[in-house]
Amino acid sequence: MQKIIKVAAGIIECSGEILIAQRKHGKDMEYKWEFPGGKLEQGETYEQCLARELMEEMRLPITVGKHFMDSAFDYDFGRVELHCYFASCQSEDIPALYEHEQYKWVRADELAKYDFAPADQPIIEALSGLKI
Repeated sequence: MQKIIKVAAGIIECSGEILIAQRKHGKDMEYKWEFPGGKLEQGETYEQCLARELMEEMRLPITVGKHFMDSAFDYDFGRVELHCYFASCQSEDIPALYEHEQYKWVRADELAKYDFAPADQPIIEALSGLKI
């Protein structure tokens, strides 16, 4: 039976741009870009997971908003079920990067220029028609 990995991800907006992060060397899908977030822990909601992960990985306080969409992809290490939420933050400054090589703030129409992880691709397509 395939392992299921439940993940919360954020479309984090600040000043009309969206936060994206590049996965670290040595991790699954190294150097791929993704919407920041992380794995759901037992007993927490996806909204709680997203806020916790952004604090742990970037020291970035966020306000989680509405659910945007879900996406799933079967990788060789398991099925990732990605639950994506809109979120906002007060500053574009990222105090720390513990789990990523780098981050960028980009416009929604620039997302397709980056090499994203497969589970993120449907989200990019859905965002392409939205004004953020």
